[in-house]
Amino acid sequence: MKYNATTLNKLEKVLEESGYVIRYERGNFQSGYCILEERKVIVLNKFLNTEGKINTMIELLPQLNIQYDRLTLESQKIYNEVVKKAELTGKQETDPNSLF
Repeated sequence: MKYNATTLNKLEKVLEESGYVIRYERGNFQSGYCILEERKVIVLNKFLNTEGKINTMIELLPQLNIQYDRLTLESQKIYNEVVKKAELTGKQETDPNSLF
């Protein structure tokens, strides 16, 4: 996955198609984001660079209640790629043999 504005837009689209509102705000974010679950609002640190915003969304997507059947085909591809990457990363963190 490339770290550019196009990728950022695609990730934003996945969230928007699932009913989430994305806002870029200033604040004291430990993790770079804040989720308001009841309102489906995601607030990202506006001072993050493009790569930081993409990494934050990649970290966030698997945690959210994404309505897969509401996504367009392109958004489904992006979502699947992000979830697969998250699964691989999670497996590497828990698998002691993955370091070798």
